[in-house]
Amino acid sequence: MDGDFRTEFVREPGALKHYPALVLNADYRPLSYYPLSLWPWQEAIKAVWLDRVDIVAEYDTTVRSQRMEVRIPSVVVLKDFVKPQKRVAFTRFNLFLRDEFCCQYCGGRGDLTFDHVVPRARGGITSWENVVAACSRCNLRKGSKSLRQANMHLQKPPKQPSADELQNVGRKFPPNHLHVSWMDYLYWDAELQA
Repeated sequence: MDGDFRTEFVREPGALKHYPALVLNADYRPLSYYPLSLWPWQEAIKAVWLDRVDIVAEYDTTVRSQRMEVRIPSVVVLKDFVKPQKRVAFTRFNLFLRDEFCCQYCGGRGDLTFDHVVPRARGGITSWENVVAACSRCNLRKGSKSLRQANMHLQKPPKQPSADELQNVGRKFPPNHLHVSWMDYLYWDAELQA
């Protein structure tokens, strides 16, 4: 995976580059840390117009229509509480996040792909317990061999993460852009260190 991993998994990176809005649940916690719950400014304004969110903070920039001028929201809070998901979707991003964007064989951080610990050719299935993040070099070296045959070892055994585990890991990987108005809402529920 070349470049910055944070832009690889954003659906519309161009729309989020300029004035994204941090989306908070009704309890003032981000909807998600993995990836961080951000909306393009257009979606934030639409949600305000439809009375689905309240504006908590704004950018200094405004947008204009023929009839009105609006400051762009930087933090919005949902009016209705969205129950957090307990089940973690098995996606490439979540797999890489679980493994902290690190090859589980050599510890490298570049050019990531995923590898079946028990190869599919040998009956291995695609599941949390059998798939790990791997750099291309290690993936090619292992091929369809077992770990013992390839003389390779995992840094940690793969397992299905809980939503809380991914939330905690997600805090280590903030997006490219963190606006100053978001800081009070991003880590306020983290345990303080002495």
